[in-house]
Amino acid sequence: MHYRYRGRDIGRPQIESITALIAAHPHAKRQELSRLLCQAWDWKQPNGQLRGMVCRGLLLMLHRAGEVTFPPPRSNSPGRAARTRPEPVLMDEAMITGPLGALGQIEIEPVRRTALERLFNSLMEQYHYLGYEQPVGEHLKYLVSAGGRPVACLAWSSAPRHLGARDRFIGWDQGARKRNIHLIAYNTRYLILPWVKVEHLASHLLARVSRRIAADWEKMYAHPVCLLETFVDPERFRGTCYRAANWIDVGETTGRGKDDQTMRANRSIKRVLVYPLDKRFRHRMSA
Repeated sequence: MHYRYRGRDIGRPQIESITALIAAHPHAKRQELSRLLCQAWDWKQPNGQLRGMVCRGLLLMLHRAGEVTFPPPRSNSPGRAARTRPEPVLMDEAMITGPLGALGQIEIEPVRRTALERLFNSLMEQYHYLGYEQPVGEHLKYLVSAGGRPVACLAWSSAPRHLGARDRFIGWDQGARKRNIHLIAYNTRYLILPWVKVEHLASHLLARVSRRIAADWEKMYAHPVCLLETFVDPERFRGTCYRAANWIDVGETTGRGKDDQTMRANRSIKRVLVYPLDKRFRHRMSA
């Protein structure tokens, strides 16, 4: 049997090496097995860190396919089967209204791995219609405050691997996409808190974040990004703030999702909007 996972070919020799690794470490947890396998295969992210989460996904796929067998779990500790949802926080929900200039100084803080990350997660869980979702892979979280009160949250993560409308806009081939997909940041969540009614705030924040995100990403992951992207569900939103911030509508999704095998739509079709951060982004992303 032959498999392909995240651009890597997995055949019988690779499966046999994984089986030997598991046999050599019968007491290792899956996280430890993933680390050992990444080291053995020199499987790393562009910033040099091991692809631990991706490797665990590969091991789980092979386990479900019956190709490898994990040792039984050593404990049934509570909370391992499902991720604990962020706990709600008590917020001052007094209305914030008026013109943008009346907000005063607006603070935009990257909060990943800081004391404010828990607040960010809780706000997303309580007030975003999709709730909080724990990102996998590279990601950044921004908490926006004005006058000492939170007013917005923006979440960014690694981009989907296959997105026809975006790929045609860039004009890259399959090889360039595999090499340079890490140069895209995907805006997975954008939340203006419901008691904040300030005209032009949403597009203003998008513009400000776009001016700093490449440097913030490089600081965290040792490489920049040169294109931003997001999805807009037209059944719910028009994407007005993105368009006002000069994002470009490049088409729509297929509605099939990244793991579809049926070639038929199984979810809502969304508009794909992008924002280049570099005038030479096509050259850089096709290199």
